[in-house]
Amino acid sequence: MNSTNDDEVILRGVLEPWKTAVDAHEPEAVARLFTEDAIFQGLHPCAVGRQGVAEYYASQPLGMKAAYDVLETRRYADDLVLGYLDTEFTFADRPPVAVKLAVLVKRQADGWHIAHYQVSRLEG
Repeated sequence: MNSTNDDEVILRGVLEPWKTAVDAHEPEAVARLFTEDAIFQGLHPCAVGRQGVAEYYASQPLGMKAAYDVLETRRYADDLVLGYLDTEFTFADRPPVAVKLAVLVKRQADGWHIAHYQVSRLEG
């Protein structure tokens, strides 16, 4: 098994392109970072698969930006890494939205992809 630091490097290898694509409002580029059968739960109803991911990000306002901080990682198998993140989405015309984000990334033949994405908005 790899160290937690290695796991964070793996997560950032997927999350940095995710952030770049979100910031550029490129929903198809975001969707390509997910597995074909990814389970996606943003702040709206759940979607399964890349098409649902692309549709979700296409519906987001222009100017939305993402920032994240990795809080915890877990390696559940050689090809599965879980990340728990503080994430903030900022907007040009409204207050930011702070959420907790859990992602499960999976190694596939062409690299690491997000297999599960779940946002939680914690009040309090």
